[in-house]
Amino acid sequence: MTSSSLARRRTITLSKPAQATDRKSKRYWISAWWPVLAGICVIALESTSYLGSDHTAGPLRWMWEHLFGRVPDQNWDIVHHYIRKTGHFIGYGTMGVLWLRAWRMSLPRAGLLLDAILALIGTAIVASTDEFHQSFLANRTGIPSDVLLDCFGASVLLLLAYIALRIGAPKRRSRSA
Repeated sequence: MTSSSLARRRTITLSKPAQATDRKSKRYWISAWWPVLAGICVIALESTSYLGSDHTAGPLRWMWEHLFGRVPDQNWDIVHHYIRKTGHFIGYGTMGVLWLRAWRMSLPRAGLLLDAILALIGTAIVASTDEFHQSFLANRTGIPSDVLLDCFGASVLLLLAYIALRIGAPKRRSRSA
């Protein structure tokens, strides 16, 4: 088979209306939503008492000091606090992008703005549930400011995803706006 016939064959298979039937398959829905479920499971695991600040201070300090050098004891609590809050920002930012991917696959004609709003709502629900759960644990605190931080992280990464999608596919602008 020549390269031109292979290219023609690819064009034909990509332009087939089979994509609509693909969206109806169980495999398609699993591929769309399993990353969201995996992300929620990771957050649920991190929400346990075993990963409270009293349990993470030692390992995080060891890693920090191997990467960046020694931290005086009086400064470690502040550094540890910011490491954990950075984890919130990045973790929930990633969760927002996972939600965005799932919604874009599930609602292909909805547009990027609606998908991003749904992604942010999903992230906010997970963050609120996480903080509510932590409020019942002795060594954890469930505080509303963490939900705001989580939603801010999701908003920033969703904005970056929006920019990347706009740069990567400018001709699809009318569909995803």
